[in-house]
Amino acid sequence: MTVKPVKHREEHILILTDGKGHREIQLKNESYSLGRGAQCNIVLQSQFVSRHHATLIKRQGEDRSYYRMIDGNSEGRTSVNGLLINGKKVRFHDLKQGDKVIFGPQVEAIYEYREYDLFPTIPPDDPYDITLIDPAMIDVEED
Repeated sequence: MTVKPVKHREEHILILTDGKGHREIQLKNESYSLGRGAQCNIVLQSQFVSRHHATLIKRQGEDRSYYRMIDGNSEGRTSVNGLLINGKKVRFHDLKQGDKVIFGPQVEAIYEYREYDLFPTIPPDDPYDITLIDPAMIDVEED
């Protein structure tokens, strides 16, 4: 019987609050456009944000990947309101766990980085599986 290796996983999540309410977006692509324009990858439901308000670009660090948020589009055109990340107005920012991004009134996002390992499960027909049962776990019906 061969042992399956443990698989390491990482997830980049953007928890967005806008006119649509709260939603969780798992970031997997190399880049995203954010704004109120219908052509954006992530559409922000608010009249107070630019058509193309920000751009997310995936980058590779020494030990893990991360996303850089840039104000405006990739050609250098900035948004009207700018980006406010953790209370500071920035042109760009490398996102870290818990960063709070303000796009405009009542439009914000929280960035989460999740890291975990997936352990292989033992198939149910494993001849070497020994399951120990605690007698206290068994329900006994009394008459």
